[in-house]
Formats: sequence, structure tokens, C-alpha cells
Amino acid sequence: MSTTRATPKRARLSLDRSIERLRNQLSDLATYLGKGIPRRDLEEFDQETGALISDLLGETSELLDAYEYAQFGEAAGLVNMTDEAPENAGVDNQRQRLLQRCRVLESCIAELEARRAAEPKSTQASRQTLIGPQVAEHMSADIRSLSQDASLREAGQLMEKSKLGCLLLTDNQAYVGFVTDAILARAVVANGINADTAVKVCMRRPVVSIAGDRPIIEAVRLMKDEATRHLAVTQDNSIIGVISVSNILRYYSGVV
Repeated sequence: MSTTRATPKRARLSLDRSIERLRNQLSDLATYLGKGIPRRDLEEFDQETGALISDLLGETSELLDAYEYAQFGEAAGLVNMTDEAPENAGVDNQRQRLLQRCRVLESCIAELEARRAAEPKSTQASRQTLIGPQVAEHMSADIRSLSQDASLREAGQLMEKSKLGCLLLTDNQAYVGFVTDAILARAVVANGINADTAVKVCMRRPVVSIAGDRPIIEAVRLMKDEATRHLAVTQDNSIIGVISVSNILRYYSGVV
């Protein structure tokens, strides 16, 4: 007697249902932005959303961390530092935090859609699927560098002139480290180091970098792990830009 084997559809149905649940949650979130009447208070919504992301993407998902950070809407929520204010501080704080939540939920949906699209491609199972916006799409391509032998004063003056918070430092052959406005402030103001001292005395080394084709959520995690607000962005082992906490906050706030 011949038998016919049915193709299992549970995994596909599960992904479809998971995406639908996240889209419904995103629609509910819109009510807190004035597009309807919320059915529950925001704290309850956040607890429900956190549990949903954990259930669908796992308790160790970087997007679960990102949603928790979005509830703060501040740089301190992305990295363990509090010495830089968001560039878009003029935006109403509550609305900013809501927009950040929207961005995270959109990234969750994008990840599940990527998984669903990759299902038939079993031969590509070993390849990691990129999800969401890439780092290079939100970096600053304006790279400013300075010799490590330049003074702290010169570094500060170049930052002020360029309106940047980070400079890459060189040994005249390659990038060997970086210095930020926060490092300068601690060195000169807090620690009383002479402003004519070589900047290499307090530079951070080596340069912390991330590939430009990586998801922006990986930049969030790397900044947190390395306790830095700036990452060099690379392509083919060459630095092509810098991404900062401010760049990431603009993305999660919906400000381009």
C-alpha cells in the first residue's frame, strides 16, 4: 500500500503567526502616538511586548535589549555611559521613546521575515542572514584624523572646528587608536593634564570597529560591550566612516 508523506508546515505557520503577532503589537503601539485609543497603560504594554519578543526571538536576542533601551530614549540606555546627550533633545521625550519602540518592533518583524524568506534555501543555511538596517547606512562618512603626537589642545580644537565627538589617531602609517570629547574632558578638566600633552597619553587603543554591512543592532551591542559611544566602520578592512550613539539614536527616533 502506498503512502503519501505530507510536508510539515508547522514551522512556516509559526513564523507567519509570529510576524502577525508583532504587526498587531506595532499597531497597538501606534495608539500611544495618537492613532487611536490605547487599550492598556504603557507599562503593561511594555511588559507584554518584552515577553512577546523574548518568546519569539529568544531571551538572549539583541532586539530584546534594544527594546529595553528604547524605553529610556537616552544614550544611557544604549551604552553604560551618561556623558553625551542625544542630538535630537528638542524632540518631545515621550514621543521619542515611543518612536524608538516602533523602530525596534519593525526590526523584530524584519528578522522574522528574513527567516521566513530563507526557509526554502537550505543550501544557504550556514550563511548568516543580515536583518534590518545596516551600519553603513547610518554612519558618518566624515572621517577626521590626527597624529597621536599632536597635543590635547589640537585635538580639542579640531573637534570643535569639525563639530565631531571623535577623532581617529594615527602613527603616520595606520590608525592606532581614537580619542573622544569625553576622554578629553576627563583628561584635561577632571585629571588636570596639561593641554599641551601629546594626545596619545590618553587615547583609547585599539580602534573598536564594526563592518559596514552588519545590522545596526550589532553596533548597539558592541558599544555596550566595549563601553564606547563611537565605532569605526570598515569595508574590506579599510575604515570608511564612524558611527556614534547619536547616529543610532536618530535611527531609533525616526529622525533621518
